[in-house]
Amino acid sequence: MNEAKLKKLEKFISNFESVVVAFSGGVDSSTLAGLANELTEVLAVTIISPTTPSREIRDAERIARELNLKHRFHELNELEDENFVRNTEDRCYFCKRMVLTSLKKIAEKEGYEAVFEGTNASELQGHRPGYRAVVELEDVYSPWAIFGFTKEEIREIAKMKGYSFWNKPSVACLSSRIPFNTPIDEVSLKMVDEAENHIIEVAGVRQVRVRKIDGRAVIEVGEDEVEKLLNKEIVDKIVPKLRSLGFKAVLLDLEGYRTGKLSQR
Repeated sequence: MNEAKLKKLEKFISNFESVVVAFSGGVDSSTLAGLANELTEVLAVTIISPTTPSREIRDAERIARELNLKHRFHELNELEDENFVRNTEDRCYFCKRMVLTSLKKIAEKEGYEAVFEGTNASELQGHRPGYRAVVELEDVYSPWAIFGFTKEEIREIAKMKGYSFWNKPSVACLSSRIPFNTPIDEVSLKMVDEAENHIIEVAGVRQVRVRKIDGRAVIEVGEDEVEKLLNKEIVDKIVPKLRSLGFKAVLLDLEGYRTGKLSQR
């Protein structure tokens, strides 16, 4: 861990009297909220929307308690924005803009000085149109990105502080399961959410994505967990359930999960 870099980050955070943190319950936003809570007044806000994985809502509540955060849920619906629903390659920009604008309104109404969100330096190496919304909006900051913290460095900080979630798998919003240029609808989002929850329950995997491609469920799990889904007993529990949710067929991606894979199909 680069102690000098961490000290600079802590000094940056302590310059604010109070902040609203966009709090998904993931490692990045949770570690940021925990660190900020040691240095200034924090309100952690978790967005609940049709694109939020239901398991992340439960995790956010649990982690907020662990970190002793002032925490609340806030409802939004990205499906009200036609630009988002069209699901072009800059979809994340419209979502992030809506979320951050909403958090800015909370901050302004309740007297918080700024909004923090958890984009890290590793993510900026890939396709991240959502970060454009961070750059465009005043008083919105991505401290991890500003000071060049990678995902692994953030996990290291979380582990150093004894946070239970330091090695928690990443969980993206449910819209990332739908191929670009396929319109997003609430039924599809619910299908993939229920499918992923079921697979976690019956197969005991840590990392899972269920992509909805041409009406078919394409299951991705961690490379080290693919073998679990080759077990006939597990298959017999997964396939009927996913078919009952409305998927026309159930397929397994033997390459395993890799971030950004859907955009490469």
